[in-house]
Amino acid sequence: MDQTILYILLIFAISFGLTMLALIDIILKDFGSIKIKIIWHFVAIIPIIGWLIYLIFGFKKGQKNKPA
Repeated sequence: MDQTILYILLIFAISFGLTMLALIDIILKDFGSIKIKIIWHFVAIIPIIGWLIYLIFGFKKGQKNKPA
């Protein structure tokens, strides 16, 4: 029973970390409009699978902001 809880916590911790990375990537990219950026933020915060949806469909859509 204790190992099951540890595995579940590990899955949630990894998912949380990947969600944070997806959100940071969204913040750093320009998607052409603020609406699209907000939509990707909401997609990325879907528990467990949001980061995966962003990685598959949204990761290549944005462009890195160029430093001024």
